[in-house]
Amino acid sequence: MPELLVAENLQAYYRYGLNGWIRAVDGVSLSLGEGEILGVAGESGCGKSTLAQVLASVARWPLCPRGGSLHIDGHEVPLTATAEASHRGTVVSMMPQGAMNSLNPTQRVRDFVFDVVRSHDPSVTRRAAVQRARERLAQLHLPERVLDAYPHQLSGGMKQRVVAVISTLLNPRVLIADEPTSALDVSAQRALLALMAQLLVDGIIGGIILVTHELPILRNVAHRTMIMYAGQVSETGPTERVIFEPAHPYTRALMDATLVLESATKRQRIEGLEGSPPDLSRPPDGCRFHPRCPHASDACAEAFPPELRPGPDHTVACWWLAERLGAPRAESGARAVES
Repeated sequence: MPELLVAENLQAYYRYGLNGWIRAVDGVSLSLGEGEILGVAGESGCGKSTLAQVLASVARWPLCPRGGSLHIDGHEVPLTATAEASHRGTVVSMMPQGAMNSLNPTQRVRDFVFDVVRSHDPSVTRRAAVQRARERLAQLHLPERVLDAYPHQLSGGMKQRVVAVISTLLNPRVLIADEPTSALDVSAQRALLALMAQLLVDGIIGGIILVTHELPILRNVAHRTMIMYAGQVSETGPTERVIFEPAHPYTRALMDATLVLESATKRQRIEGLEGSPPDLSRPPDGCRFHPRCPHASDACAEAFPPELRPGPDHTVACWWLAERLGAPRAESGARAVES
C-alpha cells in the first residue's frame, strides 16, 4: 500500500535543569500506509504519547524535537518546535487524551466547533460546520443537545467523544489518536473505534495512528502494531502476530501481563512485568530492556541490537532473537535477517 506517513530516526527530548535531557523518543522510525491503522503500545512512560505529539506537530517546550525526518502525504514536515504548522488539522490532526484541557470552558460546543473549522477554512458557514459535527455526534451516540452545552456540563466520557468529533471535522489525511478510549466505557469505546474505522473506509481519513496501552483493543482494529520501550522501537509487525506470536521478550512480557476477556483466559495466569523502566536522562547502554530481560546476555549490555525480520513485515530489535535465528554478530543496527 502507498506510504502516507514516513518517519525516520525521530529524536525528541524533554529539557530539564540547565543541561539535562530526557530522551523520550530516541531513534524511532515508522511508516503508515494509505487506509491503515497502526497501533502504538507500551508501558506508561515508554514515549508513545511524546511520539504522537511530534508526529502531530504539537510539540511544545520543554519537549524539543532534536532530529530525524517526517514526511506526510509526500511532503516534508518541519520538526522544529517553533515551526508554524499550517497543515495541522487538515493534513494531520491530534485526538488528545486530556479532553478537559482540549475544550474551551467559556464556549458552548457549537461555537468551539465553528471556530475550529473557520480557522482552517473561512469559507465554511456556521450551519455547515455544526451540521458536520451533528452527524458525527450521532455516530458516537451523543444527543444533539451536546452542541449547546458547556464543557463543565458534560461527563468525562462525553467530553472525550466531543473531542473525537472535533479532531476529525477537518477530514485530516492522518489522525493521531492518543489513548482515545481511556475515559470511555465499553459501549462508548466500541462506538468511537467504529467511527474511526468508518471514516477510514469512506476515505474521509487517510490513515490512523492509534496510541494505547490496551493491547486487546489493537487486536480488533489495528492492521499493524508497534511496541515501544524506553523511547525506542522493540517490535513492529502485523497485529495478530505481535499479539499471539511476540518475538521480543518485552512484547511477550506485556502480553503475559494483559488480561483478555476470553474463555481461554480462565486458565491463564497473569504475570506482572518485574522491574521498572529506566531513567531516560541516563538510559542504559545497549538494549534498554536488558536490565529487566530474562534472556539478557553480555551482548545486550554492549550495543544496540540489530534489526531482524523473523517474518514478512515483522521487525524486531533483539540480540536474543539474533542468536536464535543464527544471525552473525555484527555492529548494532546491522541489516535485517530473514528467518
